[in-house]
Amino acid sequence: MSKIKETKKEKTNIEKETKEEKKPSEIDLLKEELTKESDKYTRLQAEFINYQTRTQNEISNMFKYEGESFIKSLLDVIDDFERAIMMDDNDLSDEVSNFLKGFKMVYTRLIGIMDSLEVKPIDVEGKEFDPHFAEAVLTEHNENLPENVVLEVLKKGYMYKDKLIRPAMVKVNK
Repeated sequence: MSKIKETKKEKTNIEKETKEEKKPSEIDLLKEELTKESDKYTRLQAEFINYQTRTQNEISNMFKYEGESFIKSLLDVIDDFERAIMMDDNDLSDEVSNFLKGFKMVYTRLIGIMDSLEVKPIDVEGKEFDPHFAEAVLTEHNENLPENVVLEVLKKGYMYKDKLIRPAMVKVNK
């Protein structure tokens, strides 16, 4: 009888050991959980660094282009000055001619201020039409020039630092 009991005990012990082997130990579970949490922490840290970088870039661009809306509103004033000073001085009376000289002085100062703010007109006349810098509002056919060349600038385009703030309105050869 004792042999039967011993074999039964051995059998139960073997079953217990295999069950214990199948169950992950508490240490293994904790290691796995620690790995998951560590991975989660690393990802969260990377996301935070990306967020910081993105925010710093946005703030930097905001400061870089801080005067953009003001400059855009001044461009129409510059257009008006350019139209006014295009008048021929010879056909005007002395009084009007002096007035026009004053306009030219104000215009020159205004252009100087725009230059100091890094606002530059885009030179597109006589060059191949580029839709990134110009908007074709008219077309005309000139056999002496190649197709898709800007014939005339109707309204100047401007760059503010490295950003287009107003495309040029042009007449293109077709």
